[in-house]
Amino acid sequence: MPRPLELARTVAVITGAGSGIGRATAHSLARRGSRVVVTDIDRARAASVAGEIGDRAVALGCDVTRATDLEQARDAALEHFGQVDLVMNNVGVLAVGPLEAIPLDAWQRVVDINLMSVVRSNLVFVPHLVAQGSGHIVNTASTAGLLPYGFDRLPYTTTKHAIVGLSQALALYLAPRGVGVSCLCPAGVMTNIVEQITFFGEPAPPAGPSFPIEAAETLGELVADGVSTGRFLITTAPEVQAELQALGADMDAYLHHLMGEGSP
Repeated sequence: MPRPLELARTVAVITGAGSGIGRATAHSLARRGSRVVVTDIDRARAASVAGEIGDRAVALGCDVTRATDLEQARDAALEHFGQVDLVMNNVGVLAVGPLEAIPLDAWQRVVDINLMSVVRSNLVFVPHLVAQGSGHIVNTASTAGLLPYGFDRLPYTTTKHAIVGLSQALALYLAPRGVGVSCLCPAGVMTNIVEQITFFGEPAPPAGPSFPIEAAETLGELVADGVSTGRFLITTAPEVQAELQALGADMDAYLHHLMGEGSP
């Protein structure tokens, strides 16, 4: 069974670490003694974050739609630091708008980047972690992957639900092999993800619960705490638990509540 990962002297590979949650997590892990491979499709941003951390970090350009780039990230960790202990899959894009306005190629892009990047990462890193009998994987999903409110960004919501399910099953698969899994499901976070949003049609009105917006630095600490304590589900708002309980208790009632037909 996996043990909580003691972060001192570990080596972490983080995708999408040039800004936002990835950058904040890189800093949090480094403060606790990890060495970090900072990867991002924007190599200049990755290099900037690695420079902030210092000699405990190296930077690498990484396009998560290409398995060869993920292999290079793994190899860079082994070459520079001699090991890989923690992998954080943290890249996401959004297509926003009414369902009928979002074209198929936009769906394909979101699925390829958000979901298939995790599949590629698993194929690259899981054999190494299993062979050494230890390690940890963090997959960034969203509260939109736990609760059914994200119809205004349906491709994103679909992929984040898939990542939650993938992470749950992966945790069961890897636990007997000594490898832990965490699923990060943030609500509102102050990041530059707006750069990764493509809009289609007229904006749909939001629905569902409202959660507080957190600083990315808060999430970095939550991830580091979650990994070091072996926590699977990492959320940013305590209100999420109540919503999950209501959803689990009666899904029909919860959906009717979101439709404006009463309380869950």
